[in-house]
Amino acid sequence: MVRQTYKYIYGPVPSWRLGSSLGIDPISQNEKVCTFDCIYCQLGKTKYLTSERKMFVPAEEIIKELDSLPSLKIDYITFSGTGEPTLAENLGEMIKSVRKVRREKIAVLTNSSLTHREDVMKDLSLADFVAFKLDAPSQGVFELVNYPEKNIKIDTIIRSIKNFSSCYRVKLALQIMFMEENKIYAEEIARIAKEINPGEVQLNTPLRLCGTKPLTKDEMDRIEGYFRGLNTVSVYKAEKRSVKSISSNDTLRRRGKA
Repeated sequence: MVRQTYKYIYGPVPSWRLGSSLGIDPISQNEKVCTFDCIYCQLGKTKYLTSERKMFVPAEEIIKELDSLPSLKIDYITFSGTGEPTLAENLGEMIKSVRKVRREKIAVLTNSSLTHREDVMKDLSLADFVAFKLDAPSQGVFELVNYPEKNIKIDTIIRSIKNFSSCYRVKLALQIMFMEENKIYAEEIARIAKEINPGEVQLNTPLRLCGTKPLTKDEMDRIEGYFRGLNTVSVYKAEKRSVKSISSNDTLRRRGKA
């Protein structure tokens, strides 16, 4: 029996509030292509730091792999992977194509860097759930933690998330990674989160293998207190789900065990 190899699909993968989630990588490169070079990324250094959108994978190739999948019980199809998914200029086409052949809801996990662009906002509006990254309240902290491409500004990111939230009826979450470098700014980040008022806030600390040490449960509990009034879930309190790979051996590298 020949084992099917999947180049663009890497699930099921765990996701706190999405139930069972099947991952699709719209970048699918051997090296990470991203707008950020975050110090905590489990993928390591960003090989290609860029904010230029281009097509990496034709939408029809994604559909071919979806059509060849074994029977799976999943709740969401999630666009994420080896870099920032909104760098794929055909992300919207991919989402529309998936909707034609699958009934599951669609999620996108984004680092928020390109959300100010009208074309990106329209692509994200096609999803049922969008999780936006927000790790910093100011440009200095942003550059310390996320190492963005030089033209990306945190004020623009914050403004664009607020704009997206007010313009589109898509379930919105914030994903925030806390570590030594930004923990003292937790109250400021919480204030911004309350202004955005997302459907949920996911409070993380780096538990996957990377060069940044995680905060303790006590530290994360104290941080969670600043977000009181919002629908929060902290990484130490989240239900742990096992990772079951249907694809290549780098599934765990891309998504980790947490």
